[in-house]
Amino acid sequence: MTTLLLIKTSLNALSSNKGRSALTILGIVIGVAAIVLIMSLGAGAQTVITSQLGGLGADLVVVRPGRQPTGPSDFAQTLFANSLKARDVGLLKQKTNVPDLIAAVPALVVPGSVTYGSYTSHPEVLGWSAQFMGDVFGVFPEQGEFFTQADIDAKASVVVIGSGVAEDLFGFNDPIGKNVKIGDRNFRVVGVLPSKGQVSLFDLNKLAIIPYTSAQTYLLGIDYYHEVMVRASSPGAVPRMVEDITLTLRAAHRITDPAKDDFFVVTQQGIVEQVQTILSALTAFLTMVVAISLVVGGIGVMNIMLVSVTERTREIGLRKAVGATDSDILRQFLIEAIFLTVAGGIAGVLIGSSLGFLLTLALGSVLGIEWTFTFPYVGALLAVGVSMLVGLVFGIYPARQASRKNPIEALRYE
Repeated sequence: MTTLLLIKTSLNALSSNKGRSALTILGIVIGVAAIVLIMSLGAGAQTVITSQLGGLGADLVVVRPGRQPTGPSDFAQTLFANSLKARDVGLLKQKTNVPDLIAAVPALVVPGSVTYGSYTSHPEVLGWSAQFMGDVFGVFPEQGEFFTQADIDAKASVVVIGSGVAEDLFGFNDPIGKNVKIGDRNFRVVGVLPSKGQVSLFDLNKLAIIPYTSAQTYLLGIDYYHEVMVRASSPGAVPRMVEDITLTLRAAHRITDPAKDDFFVVTQQGIVEQVQTILSALTAFLTMVVAISLVVGGIGVMNIMLVSVTERTREIGLRKAVGATDSDILRQFLIEAIFLTVAGGIAGVLIGSSLGFLLTLALGSVLGIEWTFTFPYVGALLAVGVSMLVGLVFGIYPARQASRKNPIEALRYE
């Protein structure tokens, strides 16, 4: 029999049992849909996070205390390392040490909430320079103004808050000039940021910025910084500046062995690459876990095909009686198995991509960010290809069983 005739015969056999065919491929459909969904969401998440990180600017680097983390548990240690102090920042600002540096500003994370009377808000409180934030992100107060370098030098008790914090504490009243409490100290509100939501790593609506000197003195009681943000004169100068920063801090800390560095420098490109690597590995791991369901689906296909072989014993005997060879029967049942799994793979791709699109819209709406749907072309082609392979592998045994039936005994089968 020609291959075309075998294909027509296989399709006729499958179409005559639509319900059973649909149930046969259910496991394949679910497995492929899950794979496409995970890969789509993973690619979308990678795009969102990369764009958010990229918002910090290619000319910005971050100097952090302690040893460079090698795992997730190491990141918390940098908050408790005390190797970056005012003297270090002073040395970095000297043009003879770091010629390409145009600004270096310490930053601290302050735990706790912000209160006004009986109202409480839970923003991210940073000891920082509000003007530096404005220069980096191009965001300036909608009401009031930023505190100045003079306020930082004077350790002034002033704060710039996000619009969400202002709404939590003051409703529709003007917050400028009001005193809010952070920890056990009052801070006067001097500015309110516009409602912009997520900008790079920060939710500006839920942000409170105070002078880093005030955070050190009044709230944290420490003489070191959690990190120092440094801007280069241009993105192209970043590699040279990183080298100068490293040499300057090693000399200041009397470090001769690079393995004993008590600080590390992170560029934005480095952060982006790290996040992309982590997300890619996580997506691949989840995909491999979900891919196990394709094996389960393949076993289901094999079982149903074996049942089909038993039910169609007389048909097999009749076809052999009129001249069909063992090879014809083998190829027919193998083609049926492959058709089933490929159809399941295509259906899974359509369902998975549709769910991915809907979830992308939902996540973007709930999180208030621009989450773009990404169709995983490579993943979809791979999933359909694996489905075909599953049909081939798990269809061989039922097909061989069908081809080996004795035509006389098959015709007598009731």
